[in-house]
Amino acid sequence: MPLLLLCGLPCSGKTTVAQKIATFLREQNDKKVDIINDQVFGLEKNTVFADSKKEREARGLLKSAVQRSLSKDTVVIVDSMNYIKGFRYELYCVAKSTPTPHCVVHCDTNLQQCLEWNQNCDPNDQYLTQILEELAQRFESPNSQTRWDSPLFVIQVGDEVPYQQISDALFLRKPPPPNMSTQSQPLSSTNFLYELDRVTQSTIKAILQAQATSVEGDQLTIADVKEKICLNRHLTASELHRHRRQFITYTKMHPVEDTQRLATMFVAYLNTYIT
Repeated sequence: MPLLLLCGLPCSGKTTVAQKIATFLREQNDKKVDIINDQVFGLEKNTVFADSKKEREARGLLKSAVQRSLSKDTVVIVDSMNYIKGFRYELYCVAKSTPTPHCVVHCDTNLQQCLEWNQNCDPNDQYLTQILEELAQRFESPNSQTRWDSPLFVIQVGDEVPYQQISDALFLRKPPPPNMSTQSQPLSSTNFLYELDRVTQSTIKAILQAQATSVEGDQLTIADVKEKICLNRHLTASELHRHRRQFITYTKMHPVEDTQRLATMFVAYLNTYIT
């Protein structure tokens, strides 16, 4: 069954919207709906969002919960900030591999309103003002032009929730078709693993060499790849090799016939996760 991602700042109205959508789907469509949020893990939010490692671990728990919940009988609503485009892409891939349709609902509430609503919460449930402001600075708004943020429904304060349009997006659309980077195909290329290792090694070597003379914001061109790598910050060798291992693991499970596409796929993967 479909996957619906809520997206927005803390105290932007996501939980209220999620509950309203769930009620509509249960009553009008007679669907079983499972709402997954950060609270189910019992984590202290101010502690989590003050520590990047703990935040990554929390996102891992959230993703695992989504993977467990997606089934043919249940609509899954993810009531979380989902403010990082790379994480939204990961959840899109989870839906795509199921396969099932998905959509994104962005509660586009301005920071000042979120701060005001946060102050009205129970003291034990409030975000620290500094944490909320820092999250607003890091927030990566969804873009309807990207496949993992589409279809996108933007809801501002005072707007009616477009229940029927959301329902149509979830139930009247076909799942996204498999593409070259996700479709499992027979491994007919005998040098696939060699090329996978060679291309990823050479790409990482090029990035590390380029960083020695580049400045923040430079774009690196990889041979035979149209998309450039955006060097918006310094990337450590350990971080790049970790991404390389993850990409290799995934690509071994979803091999491609055309090994010339590997470099393009790896560059696209890196641009998604190193921002």
